[in-house]
Amino acid sequence: MNVPAQKLPSTQGAEASENEFKLDLERIRARAREHMEEGAVTQSYSANRDVVIKLLNESLATEIVCTLRYKRHYFMAKGIHAEPVAAEFLEHAGEEQAHADLLAERIVQLGGEPNFSPEGMLTRSHSQYVEGKSLNDMIKENLVAERIAIDSYREIIHYLKDKDPTTRRIFEEILAQEEEHADDMADMLEHDDREAH
Repeated sequence: MNVPAQKLPSTQGAEASENEFKLDLERIRARAREHMEEGAVTQSYSANRDVVIKLLNESLATEIVCTLRYKRHYFMAKGIHAEPVAAEFLEHAGEEQAHADLLAERIVQLGGEPNFSPEGMLTRSHSQYVEGKSLNDMIKENLVAERIAIDSYREIIHYLKDKDPTTRRIFEEILAQEEEHADDMADMLEHDDREAH
């Protein structure tokens, strides 16, 4: 079935050619049949796929390390104020795991292989795995890790710009949740400091 070309409404003072949008469906259909083995990656993909897959795998390692750290902190949280903090750690661990799954799925869509190997996980990860001795230490280490993820993901988003909007949106979605996590940890730290005085 042929779909008629769509025209966008014109705006004042602009050239007519800037206001028209016409799909070259014949060209798109022909290109879709070329290199079908590349799946979702078409000729219009303009990012360096190897670099993007590397960034995704580093971020996957980051999310796995964060999941493991939050899980440890959940189980090791002790003290009079530990119960709500531990519950927050557990919630964050689940969200970090969901981030890892999103990243792994995108790696596969781009024709790569997600690197789940424990060997080298810490060197691939942006954040560190610091156990922390006290509840306060655990909160601080999680806050530091979230701040590292926030800055590294912002840089990745800036690098991707319009070259890979799908991957950029995944990182934007993850970034928003990492900012919430950092805010949660900062609130807990502030509350813990008030309790200490």
